[in-house]
Amino acid sequence: MTQRAFKYRFYPTPEQETLLRRTLGCTRLVYNRALAARTEAWYERQERVGYVESSAMLTDWKKEAELQFLNEVSCVPLQQGLRHLQSAFANFFAGRAGYPTFKKKRNGGSAEFTKSAFKFKDGQVYLAKCSESLPIRWSRMLPEGVEPSTVTVKLSPSGRWTISLLVDVEIKPLPIVPNQIGIDLGITSLVALSNGEKIANPKGFKAKRQKLRKAQKALSRKQKGSSNREKARLKVARVHQEISDARQDFLHKLTTQLVRENQTIAIEDLAVKNMVKNRKLALSISDASWGELVRQLTYKCDWYGRTLIKIDRWFPSSKRCGHCGYIVEKLPLNIREWDCPKCGMNHDRDINASKNILAAGLAVAVCGANIRPDRHEFKGQLRNPSNGKKQKPKS
Repeated sequence: MTQRAFKYRFYPTPEQETLLRRTLGCTRLVYNRALAARTEAWYERQERVGYVESSAMLTDWKKEAELQFLNEVSCVPLQQGLRHLQSAFANFFAGRAGYPTFKKKRNGGSAEFTKSAFKFKDGQVYLAKCSESLPIRWSRMLPEGVEPSTVTVKLSPSGRWTISLLVDVEIKPLPIVPNQIGIDLGITSLVALSNGEKIANPKGFKAKRQKLRKAQKALSRKQKGSSNREKARLKVARVHQEISDARQDFLHKLTTQLVRENQTIAIEDLAVKNMVKNRKLALSISDASWGELVRQLTYKCDWYGRTLIKIDRWFPSSKRCGHCGYIVEKLPLNIREWDCPKCGMNHDRDINASKNILAAGLAVAVCGANIRPDRHEFKGQLRNPSNGKKQKPKS
């Protein structure tokens, strides 16, 4: 069995929206208070406060006169918020994430309900302290015979309400196919495939950049704290939502197609977090969303019985000749085609890299070890040409 989340939009009634907004506010308040208490305890008394201690704090907070409103909402989302904070600190101490930050109202928020705080009856979801079912737009039905174990309600900065239902499902593997593919990630072409195909980068941010710029300029002119500023903020958030939706839709369609058509997929293990530190390429790399593409390939291959191979990020896939194995020392980014000085083979930079990635991935699958760069002296290099056209390496 595999845990899978099904996400839907819903449009709450005014009474439901009031209760949900109050729940999100209380969850945010408890999270921020617990984070402040844990931070203060460490810096002032060098004490570590865990989930048990913060849960006891929540019990005391509910008894305070100025925090009586915490009793008006379900206690489950509040406890789940403390568990999320505990997970955030665990990730921080393990070096997987930065120090937890305070949640802000303008970013929307979320509330997680476990089985004791919701009811799933006749295909409808009833949350705690809410008499009516949520008016969910069922864009797709849940698998037959399953019931959600967790329900997460989220409010986006653009004002969109969504609900995620976590269920245990049996996912059938796809039929075995003989195809194998190597993928080279890029900016102009989002992916170059070892079969010679290139898929263009839709550049979702660039398409909406002028619209976003206009909305942000209008926001900057509004007085802080005014109603007009809140309306302008929503317009900016909606443009960001459009960009995110278009990007997610394209990536899901692309990764699903790659997983359905290929049995083995080889890709580079890129350090995107380090690559975006380059200020000249940070915007383009972020807009391409390489990390999300690899994440989707990873879990979809796991679901459908495909093999995903990640090769070492230092493997010289672009500099290596896919025909004879010759490696040049330097290959500037503006050189998109080059001729091998040893065998004379003409290479498209991206297609050649994808073929080398596939070959390295198959070697990894056979020997069970990763591929490291060869330790030898380079015999040639491609210098940075003045005209930006194809140039042969100097021997």
